[in-house]
Amino acid sequence: MGLGPNILRNNTAAFARWFVSQNIWGVLNTLSVERKGAPFGNVVSFSDGLPDNGTGIPYFYLTPRDRTGKDVLNDPRASLTFSEYPMGTCKYDPMNPVCAKMTLSGKLVLLEGSSEAEFAKTALFTKHPEMKIWPANHTFHFYKLDLEDIFFVDFGTKHLTIDEYLNAKN
Repeated sequence: MGLGPNILRNNTAAFARWFVSQNIWGVLNTLSVERKGAPFGNVVSFSDGLPDNGTGIPYFYLTPRDRTGKDVLNDPRASLTFSEYPMGTCKYDPMNPVCAKMTLSGKLVLLEGSSEAEFAKTALFTKHPEMKIWPANHTFHFYKLDLEDIFFVDFGTKHLTIDEYLNAKN
């Protein structure tokens, strides 16, 4: 969605989709194995598709050598949180309700040997080319977040269903 935040703000679903497509990192929250089920947040890179052609579904490249990768193998429930502030489109404090922020919650799904795994690879390696040279012996795998809930703040809390979000027009 090449439009900018000010044009899209009147359409919550379209703005939310644009917002996800423009972000490249966030905090992925899991239930920690090492901490006996306590919440754990880890900064991760993600992509929802090719630049300006996002799907709204976040994809990840995770390894079981990392806490997050271990957690997912034990319990797939997760949430991804990110803010408008690092994008440079909001000049206020990141917690100010006029700065958009979003948490996408659901279950992380391992993508192996499918066309969706190939899509995830292309999406991630296009936005994060360095990933192509990460060590093969670290056993990275492609995942997607199967969405169950959206918490979106943009000038206040916005109510948005998964269908509204996924069917927003690009």
